[in-house]
Amino acid sequence: MAGVPMTIELRGLGGTLTHGPSGARIETQPPLDNGGTGACFSPTDLVGAALASCALTTMALVAQREGIAFGDARASVEKRMTPPPRRIGELVLVVDMPREVRPTDRARLEEVARTCPVMRSLHPAVQVPIEFRYGR
Repeated sequence: MAGVPMTIELRGLGGTLTHGPSGARIETQPPLDNGGTGACFSPTDLVGAALASCALTTMALVAQREGIAFGDARASVEKRMTPPPRRIGELVLVVDMPREVRPTDRARLEEVARTCPVMRSLHPAVQVPIEFRYGR
């Protein structure tokens, strides 16, 4: 199984993540409530962002492969932390689905989102309610 190399350089509390194959970079900083500046994504914010991105991307890929009309979509995610010891307790995901998705294809695409690789990688204790909204 081939891996994807990534690195992080930490200066003080802020980090710069670098994606090995592309060189793309993401800045990180702890949130205000944990002693950081909150100026950009925290490491746990990236988990929520990864979930939203994975759900949408996986649905689009399946739609393309299976000839399902898709179009443009949008998702929002709200990360909720637990009291100490800190961990992600809940990721509330709202997916605004494209008008092009036919009612007969909705259940298939929703199942794809619910079983995307990031979703399957989350610990079972993390709650992930998902709302799908159509035609917005």
